[in-house]
Amino acid sequence: MPASASSPIRAAVDHLADLGVSDLVAVAPQLREVLAEVVDPRARRGVRHPLVVVLAAAVCAVAAGAQSYVAIAEWVADLPVEAAAALGVARRCPCESTIRRVVQRLDGNRFDIVIGSWIQRRCATRLPAGRRRAVAIDGKALRGTRTINEQPRHLLAVIDHQSRVVLGQINVNGVAEQGKAGEIAAFAPLLDTLDLAEVVVTADALHTQRDHVAYLHQRGAHWVFTVKGNQPRLRRQLAGLPWRALQVDHRAAETRHGRREIRSIKVVTIAAGIAFPHAAQAIQLRRRSRPASGHGRWHTETVYAITNLRPHQARPVELAGWIRGHWQIENALHWVRDVAFAEDRSRIRVGDGPQVMASLRNLVISILRLAGVTNTAAALRHHSRNASRPLASFGIT
Repeated sequence: MPASASSPIRAAVDHLADLGVSDLVAVAPQLREVLAEVVDPRARRGVRHPLVVVLAAAVCAVAAGAQSYVAIAEWVADLPVEAAAALGVARRCPCESTIRRVVQRLDGNRFDIVIGSWIQRRCATRLPAGRRRAVAIDGKALRGTRTINEQPRHLLAVIDHQSRVVLGQINVNGVAEQGKAGEIAAFAPLLDTLDLAEVVVTADALHTQRDHVAYLHQRGAHWVFTVKGNQPRLRRQLAGLPWRALQVDHRAAETRHGRREIRSIKVVTIAAGIAFPHAAQAIQLRRRSRPASGHGRWHTETVYAITNLRPHQARPVELAGWIRGHWQIENALHWVRDVAFAEDRSRIRVGDGPQVMASLRNLVISILRLAGVTNTAAALRHHSRNASRPLASFGIT
């Protein structure tokens, strides 16, 4: 049912400019159609609420700060009449048990593929001219799902460096029993969902694996991997290179969060002797930091990395940017889900519920970022103050 000209759904759009989210209505007009692609796990007989209605309600409720099935159901139950009609729940709202059963029974990986493919299409043309696309891959344990007898659920995600949107996610526990081992095994299945031609993949030292390099080479991708103790021979070889004789290729300094940090990078071409396939350049990144007040001693950290990119393919400043940009996945995704959405405090544990709820958070974060939102917590508060705002923001009208 279309909203009237005086509808609070339409009026809510006027409030979005305060947060710089006025572009949300243009970003997410197809969200309902995308959610309609998700396979309904329920038997067709006796279904009162279409799956797309339940999922749309869940997305809007999460965008308003809902963190549990009960909170989602309460948000839907409190919708104004006109907003409920626009969402499709005017006659009868889905109750908590309906929402819980639907979310628990969804195939989490398939759900992630559907929304991940849509997000990939939305940000495919957003890369500035002349720049390579870079993606970061890393895992996160859902601490609240730990029980006496079971390890916490572990999810592996991939985000875009530039836009910081979530391009895909996979349940690690479905690949292997233990989190870290599962991350390694889930690396290729997760990246199978992306077009990797000429894309730079960044990962932490856990994924500095020969099998991963062979996979990326086959997919036509490039990579920048850090090297730590899990590859002791390789790290010794990198540390033994004549770094002292080399000049610094790039230096950057900044003062943030009460700390002064100076980063310098040296890059050397690898001709032979490094025990890692397809490695073309070795990197030494040195970070020096101390309190911005100027008091206290400098703390120095040295990190080594390798890449298959040759000197004519990547300048030192670009390599430094990709290594630093990799931590966007920690700061701009994992930290946001923990702090703004209280993910680690969630006690949702049954079925694929933990993964689907994480996917809903990823979807909300991604749509907000595609619209230019820089403060996710403020956006959640904005949507929580008026039930019509999430529907207007996410194009569900």
